[in-house]
Amino acid sequence: MHKNYTDEELVDCYLKTRQNAYFEQLYERYCHKVRNKCLSFTKDRMQADDLTQDIFMRLLGKLESYKQHAKFSTWLYSITSNYCTDRIRSTRARHYPILLDNWGSMPLISDDNEIEQQRELNRVKIQYALTRMPLMEQHLLQKKYQENTSIQELAIQYSLTESAVKMRLKRSRDRLRQFYGEARIY
Repeated sequence: MHKNYTDEELVDCYLKTRQNAYFEQLYERYCHKVRNKCLSFTKDRMQADDLTQDIFMRLLGKLESYKQHAKFSTWLYSITSNYCTDRIRSTRARHYPILLDNWGSMPLISDDNEIEQQRELNRVKIQYALTRMPLMEQHLLQKKYQENTSIQELAIQYSLTESAVKMRLKRSRDRLRQFYGEARIY
């Protein structure tokens, strides 16, 4: 087992054989990054260690749901972010002391690889959010923001007033924002 497996190959090998050595390789590759991400949420080393262990325990149960639509690292990054966010919310809901005193002062992304993972995660979440929207809204957003079509041109294309186009764009952006916020990529 000294071969240099890709993340996806390690997942496949673990799922086929249930040999812990494959999962341990994934753990070794990502435990520090997951811990650093948890630390960016909690700013407490012991709590970050606990969250990291929780995440990898959950990961064992979720490996079968990994569909390889995104890179493994992006998928794991999503699980980590979602888990930490949920834990922080539940902590606040129980009125425990808030763990994020200096939230804005700590960078959440520490290296180029994490920046690229965040971009990929954002792209996947936007695509997912778009698929939940009506086709008309998808087309309107695409024409405005990808094709840079003006409000005036959109009004002509859709036989609407400019005011109506602006209102539909606003509603579409709001709906996209809502679906994006609800997106859980696992």
